[in-house]
Amino acid sequence: MDTSFLRHEWLVFPLFGISVFFAVYMYADTLFGKLGRSGASKKSEIMRHMKLMGMDVDEKKVIRLQLLSSVGVGLLFFMLVWPNTLLGTFFGSSIGIAGFQLLPLVYKNLYERRCTAFVNQMVDALTIMANGVKSGSNPQQTMARVVEIMGNPVRYEFAQVLTQTQFGQSYEDALTDLADRVPRPDVQMFVTAVVILKETGGNMAETFQTIVSTIRERQKLEKKISAMTAQGIMQGIIISCIPFLMGVIFYVLDPAFIRPMFETTMGIIMLAVMLALQIIGGIIIKKVVTIKV
Repeated sequence: MDTSFLRHEWLVFPLFGISVFFAVYMYADTLFGKLGRSGASKKSEIMRHMKLMGMDVDEKKVIRLQLLSSVGVGLLFFMLVWPNTLLGTFFGSSIGIAGFQLLPLVYKNLYERRCTAFVNQMVDALTIMANGVKSGSNPQQTMARVVEIMGNPVRYEFAQVLTQTQFGQSYEDALTDLADRVPRPDVQMFVTAVVILKETGGNMAETFQTIVSTIRERQKLEKKISAMTAQGIMQGIIISCIPFLMGVIFYVLDPAFIRPMFETTMGIIMLAVMLALQIIGGIIIKKVVTIKV
């Protein structure tokens, strides 16, 4: 490739800036419309997960958090590499976009962990409820006993069910809301079993014990799969970190050798391509090692 044109930065940068200006001017409505919809979607997703986790939801705080994680962090990285404006723009924009996309993933991950913790606690909770039903208590009374004994998140979710029933909602509808807040197969199975048994009758204590056995077997299978895929996950992490680690090593050993990668237009283009390929490779590896039970 002929890079002689790229060496004249005094000509390349103005032409690039003019091209970007006209592109933004021509497609401003579409561009900012998509950005606005994307921002609103991310904000709604964050607020939904916060609400499902029982957190205080403040729209203004969420917007400020989005700006801090995207624009704020991007500006910070831009200032760290100042006065190299080309490298600063590349890293600042990349980190800003990553921060904008990462924040909803963080709250989603927290929500998923909370759901997993709830399912893990269901083994003890349903055991307590089964023993309570055997002693003659109804499901609401045994659920209240679980709230007294166990910790969050099962205590919060069961307390929410009991609160809804105290305000006049039926026990079945309150359990259905619980299944909506914690959309896991084990929770759906528990709610469906209780609703059916309340209508048709049956041995609820035995049903609870059957659900506990099913959850335990599912957890054993999940742990086995996790152990089998641990090597692939670690390999993906190592492969993703090697280019960045090699860049640091080259910069420490021979800064003049690696500096053109950060100070020339072609180097910035190569960094952008490398970063895009790293992201694509990470997504593919994650899909390969993710096995749903």
